[in-house]
Amino acid sequence: MPECTNPLWPCAMTGAAACLAGFEGMTVVIHGSSGCYYYPTTLLHAPLHGTFILEHEIIFGSEDRLNEVIGGLSGRGGRIAVITTCVPAILGEDIQSMLEKHDVILVDSPGFSGDVEAGYKNALSILAPKVDPEVRGVNIDGVCLFDPFYAGNVQEILRLLRIAGIPAGTIFSHDRLEKVQHAAPYTIGTNEDFGSGIGEYCGGTLGFPAIKSTFERLSEVFAEGDVDRVFLELERQEERLVKACDKYLLRFDPPSVAIFAGFSYARHAATTLERYLDADIRCIGSRNTPGESKYPVELVTGLDGVRNLIGRYNPDLVLGSSFERSVCKTGAFTGITPPLRGSVRLAPAPFAGINGTLILVEQVLNTCMDKKSCL
Repeated sequence: MPECTNPLWPCAMTGAAACLAGFEGMTVVIHGSSGCYYYPTTLLHAPLHGTFILEHEIIFGSEDRLNEVIGGLSGRGGRIAVITTCVPAILGEDIQSMLEKHDVILVDSPGFSGDVEAGYKNALSILAPKVDPEVRGVNIDGVCLFDPFYAGNVQEILRLLRIAGIPAGTIFSHDRLEKVQHAAPYTIGTNEDFGSGIGEYCGGTLGFPAIKSTFERLSEVFAEGDVDRVFLELERQEERLVKACDKYLLRFDPPSVAIFAGFSYARHAATTLERYLDADIRCIGSRNTPGESKYPVELVTGLDGVRNLIGRYNPDLVLGSSFERSVCKTGAFTGITPPLRGSVRLAPAPFAGINGTLILVEQVLNTCMDKKSCL
């Protein structure tokens, strides 16, 4: 069995499931063991199905089991997608031939083929999104069920587009399945790690400068819109943000920070905390391959790497997941990336958009004020 190269980050199979399960009208089947089913189910909180292949099916073949599951799901409406996992891929079974009598979408995405981003993009490419020039609107990109902020991001960006009077196109990947083939010609992003590459990219929405730049571009494309209303809210909310951070800095020193997350979210958090809190960004531990950064950044693929960075830089504040919280037991901690165990998350909080930045800084300020290590 191939070695798991990044145990802190989900595999390609989970990424494929996160993409496909986000579309209404899609039934997703995980073809593999029970573990390969339960992991994405608990992480994505999405209705998935599994074949739950056992030892004798590994030895004698899983065709009967796969056809049994697909047959039970057929006739319910919508499309069925089958995602292969490591075991069928290693066995070399001809899954395509097994499914020839069924109208299904086959996604070959075993865990060893890459991380969650690779599986997500592979599944989306198989759906073959198309731009419909007749659609007037802007797609919302980077929406992935794996991201704990995905629902809040969708609500927040729809809100900003509504304020600006700009219609929304297809949401990748949290929309009706048929809209995949009728995407708008323009796209804005919420998380560049899960970019679709569909349409002309007009910019992202992580942080106030990015939002302003993106809506300036949208004002050129949608002359009928009123982006000044977005700029007015941006200005008002930034004033509130600066006032809160200045008040904090009158009482406390700027925090030193270590950030662990997917690169796009980590860079946004670093830029925001430095900009408004004068934070000393000690390091970024990127879960995926990092891009350009003015901050020290390393690809961290194991808990030992997390320990090494936190021990080396000794930050006042750590942003990350439950993995980082287990290492930084007494310091200030804010969760920004999965898994986030031991806490209840009911409201769809955003990470992107105006409210996403406000929530991030709000959490950091409250966390730091609660912890003496940030004094």
